[in-house]
Amino acid sequence: MGLLDGKIALIFGVANDHSIAWGIAKAMHAEGATLAFSYAGPALERRVRPLAESVGASFIEPCDLSDDDQITALFEKYRQAYDRLDILVHAVAFAKREELSGPYYLTSREGFRVAMDVSVYSFTALAREAAPLMKNGGALLTLTYYGSEKVVPHYNVMGVAKAALEASVRYLAYDLGPKGIRVNAISAGPIRTLAATGIPGFRSLYSLFREIVPLRRNVTIDDVGALAAWLCSDRAAAITGEVIFVDAGYHILGVTERLVEEPAEAR
Repeated sequence: MGLLDGKIALIFGVANDHSIAWGIAKAMHAEGATLAFSYAGPALERRVRPLAESVGASFIEPCDLSDDDQITALFEKYRQAYDRLDILVHAVAFAKREELSGPYYLTSREGFRVAMDVSVYSFTALAREAAPLMKNGGALLTLTYYGSEKVVPHYNVMGVAKAALEASVRYLAYDLGPKGIRVNAISAGPIRTLAATGIPGFRSLYSLFREIVPLRRNVTIDDVGALAAWLCSDRAAAITGEVIFVDAGYHILGVTERLVEEPAEAR
């Protein structure tokens, strides 16, 4: 038996086969879940539809998460296909490229609004629509990053947005707990995704990461998927309001070994 046998999961945020959302989808499929997908727009359909069909999905619909009418319409379609929802995965974030270069204090008002709307409010909007479908309880899951807690150069407004997203996780967990709905976030280490390529300096960060983390390796979408499947299963029935790290131990470090090694010329 799989951890998710008999459960239905609706997944937002797959862009291609390198997406963290795809790693989650694969793991949930392997554990027996029935999957449904929503993607950001028509331009992504040619990538997302073949992936979704490869795991047996028949519900594959576009939705702009910055548009409440589209969210409502999507869930109306979902209700026509399924009578309940057990798991919702929110793997969606966006900031304008120009907001991720230069200092944070130069963030524009519009750039701030867009980042908060797409990366944060969309999770709340989806939770509002999903909750009535979670008749026997359920699990809501989103993705965050350590830049919410500590400064990561060039992450800028996305760090602020992820901090707000993590606060939303806690408030949603409080609101929805009496309904048996759990709300959690996974904070993953740097992974080569389509979104990550838009962050200046990401390639250097990714290469350095495996040299300094306790496990001495990078994180993969399969690592995140394995935790997501467990966290959304009944095995994690008493866990809610949490941010759980899948980062090879990076978040426990205060000073890295590279900073305290004695320079060769001083030996």
